Amino acid sequence: MKSLQVLTRMAVLVALGVVASYMMAIPLFGARLFPAQAAINVVAGALLGPWYAALTALMIAALRITLGTGSLLAIPGSLFGALLAGFLYQATRSRLAAMAGEVVGTGVIAALVAYPMAVVLLNNAKAASAGIAFYIIPFGSSSLAGALLGGAVLAVLERWVAPVSARGLTR
Repeated sequence: MKSLQVLTRMAVLVALGVVASYMMAIPLFGARLFPAQAAINVVAGALLGPWYAALTALMIAALRITLGTGSLLAIPGSLFGALLAGFLYQATRSRLAAMAGEVVGTGVIAALVAYPMAVVLLNNAKAASAGIAFYIIPFGSSSLAGALLGGAVLAVLERWVAPVSARGLTR
């Protein structure tokens, strides 16, 4: 894919992520759950591939932190889902695989990384006393909702805009 196309897609997804963070973030004990990020991760994973999807997620997280609509937990909360969604989509060309990658990447891996960050870096006593499930359940729920939305967006894109695998949009 041409670099201008990649940059344009990334810019649109970053803008959508930042704008949506003002409307769709759900505060929870020092974290802000953001299902729209999960949806963007699924779409970015399919359209851009794993590395550009991760970069897109990182840019959204950095802007959210800077603008006060996200915490430091936005970094692991977005990065791992985007990477895994991109890798699984790239390997299978399956929208369901990208969705599963998002749920596992954010709902499990990111939650496992976020827990020690919350306890050590953010000094979150509630997370420390509640244990590791403190983030797995909400991160998993948020990523599942977002992955379903992202899968629906991909279905629309594949059907009406441009078939993703037929036009090679992931390259």
